[in-house]
Amino acid sequence: MDQDTQQVDLLDCAPTASTFHEEIVTGLRRSPPRLPCKYFYDQRGSQLFDQICEQDEYYLTDADLEIMRRFAPQMAAQIGPGVMLVEYGSGSSIKTRLLLDHLQDAVAYVPVDISRAHLQQTANTLSAAYPQIEILPVCADFTQPFELPTASQKPTHAAVYFPGSTIGNFHPDEVLRLLGQIAKLCGSGGGLLIGIDLKKDVDTLEAAYNDQQGVTAEFNLNLLERINRELDADFQLDQFRHDATYNDDQGRIEMYLVSEREQSVSIGDETFEFDKGDKICTEYSHKYTIAEFADIAAEVGLTLRRHWTDQQELFAVLHFAKLD
Repeated sequence: MDQDTQQVDLLDCAPTASTFHEEIVTGLRRSPPRLPCKYFYDQRGSQLFDQICEQDEYYLTDADLEIMRRFAPQMAAQIGPGVMLVEYGSGSSIKTRLLLDHLQDAVAYVPVDISRAHLQQTANTLSAAYPQIEILPVCADFTQPFELPTASQKPTHAAVYFPGSTIGNFHPDEVLRLLGQIAKLCGSGGGLLIGIDLKKDVDTLEAAYNDQQGVTAEFNLNLLERINRELDADFQLDQFRHDATYNDDQGRIEMYLVSEREQSVSIGDETFEFDKGDKICTEYSHKYTIAEFADIAAEVGLTLRRHWTDQQELFAVLHFAKLD
């Protein structure tokens, strides 16, 4: 089998169907109901998110890419030689290529994603593009602890790359727990390269999550389509609408699916009632200052070493080291 068609072995630690059912039902029982945003990313959801990143209003992609294109060599130098690079929520790994191009003697690249099909495609593509780096994909929910695969060559250290602004989807308490898991995964001498969306004017923030082409709305509603397909549910997608607004007190965008009428929805044997205007929260996206985020990371032993921003200071990429 030639290199272009080679299938990369994938370590599968993804949530089971029973876990998916339990978390969805538990979320809908809450008051107000809230669904885990990690379940956006089935194959269709991952494709839609890639489209969101191409929308004019979604400044995050251009700002993040600007930073990576300008400063990837500096980031690679901070990470150091001989690394096993672990990427959380790898998606299409577009920005990762900019980093892999500059890493010195990288031993392995471990893309971690919950979308199995999307991950497999990405891993196969990168394996062909970077034959000198061992590609070890892991299908897993990175919010839960998981074991790193064993590389053929022993790395000098591990570093986590957490691109985009996904960390903003978590409540600050959840951020602390996740950063603690990352610090443990990397161990002494390891590091974390992570993107954060910076605080800015409300109009810019809200436009980014309400694009005129309606791709974010389709992405949001696709979660209900997935629940229908995989959990024998009967959500009527045309009876829910997308809504995203900025909560200044909490420093976050809040994304909802809003019921357009009084209705009942069944998932298997369970029924959930919605009044007109009832909201299902599907995502929070917290915004930070660099100092705010550095203070949180310091609580789990991660020390800010360097940071980079785009010219408009819309977005930032931060490098932390685990020193002990």
